Amino acid sequence: MLWTAFVWGILGSFHCIGMCGPIALALAGRDHNRYLRNKFLYNSGRTLTYVFLGGLVGMLGFSLALAGIQQWISILMGAVIIGMAFFYRKSEKWVSGSGLSSGFVRLKSRLGSSLKKGGPRAFFLSGILNGLLPCGMVYMALLASLALQGPVSGMLYMLFFGLGTVPVMLLLMLSNKIFSPAFRFRMNRLLPYFALFIGVLFVIRGMGWGIPFLSPALGLPASEMLDASITHCE
Repeated sequence: MLWTAFVWGILGSFHCIGMCGPIALALAGRDHNRYLRNKFLYNSGRTLTYVFLGGLVGMLGFSLALAGIQQWISILMGAVIIGMAFFYRKSEKWVSGSGLSSGFVRLKSRLGSSLKKGGPRAFFLSGILNGLLPCGMVYMALLASLALQGPVSGMLYMLFFGLGTVPVMLLLMLSNKIFSPAFRFRMNRLLPYFALFIGVLFVIRGMGWGIPFLSPALGLPASEMLDASITHCE
């Protein structure tokens, strides 16, 4: 499943260029060493936020798995991803309009003006906050992390998602003309289809047909298995 997170990050980054593009371009500078440092700090901060969120939803998924509904979680999250595949833009508008992210938007705007002055802290913090802004692609990746039902699995999934967004962001930092509007439009058209593919994968995974990697038999979480072993030994 990790490879899907990486591909998802690559495709999703074309959708997020409109939101992240201005800050990415602000990281450019005449000093080549500082330019590389700024790119690293910004993308590290953004990916760190994704990993943190993946751990949180993964912990939630693990708690639900302890209730013995492992397969239903995967099936339900897959179905939700399929539904969101065609409405991810509306989900962004809903969160933006709800006031949940207004504080982050204002702070991101203030940090954007300070990026030109330099400073490692500003670049890193800007990346962290950018990862919290409304993004339908991030929401669907987090649903996938929830379906994996473990904090470590959720963190790894979001780590690969974050790493997948880095190549496009780096190329954008080199030139804002490197991706033509027509190319971005074609890439964005692929997003719903790939999200649909991911959703179907999670539904099949939840079926527990015993097919390695594709639909494994979902057993109890490791901690519960350990408790059962200890009880048996006693």
